[in-house]
Amino acid sequence: MIEEKLKELNIAISEAPKPLAAYVPAVKAGAFVFTAGQLPMSEGKLIAAGKVPSDVSLEDARKAAEVSAINCLGAVKSVVGDLNKIKRIVKVSVFVNSAEGFTDQPKVANGASELLGKIFGEKGKHARSAVGVNELPLNSPVEIELIAEVEE
Repeated sequence: MIEEKLKELNIAISEAPKPLAAYVPAVKAGAFVFTAGQLPMSEGKLIAAGKVPSDVSLEDARKAAEVSAINCLGAVKSVVGDLNKIKRIVKVSVFVNSAEGFTDQPKVANGASELLGKIFGEKGKHARSAVGVNELPLNSPVEIELIAEVEE
């Protein structure tokens, strides 16, 4: 059971963070849930801000990716009600607010990917993109979108 695994890992899934603009946190389409981009928000605030690695260390950016992935799970839960309905994580897209010349976006994205693997095991193995960008909302160091296949 996913909820038990989350407790074991000491991870709390909160309500999906409130959208910053005119969109919803997640949409269910058939057997899939697509999340909006989720920032590393905790208790209504970014856990870090700035470009990686000039303002935010690689390790802190990995942690931000973990928090963003947790927020993606909160968005999924908001539309399916129970994370045990997740059959598999299909795709994760990670956007990294990158300083000029930074090319280790995959290492930042591993924060999210490894966490999803710990939570879901084989069902957590997914396709992924890790993309460096010039800016992100609120000067976030990372933003993540997730696609999950769920029981209908």
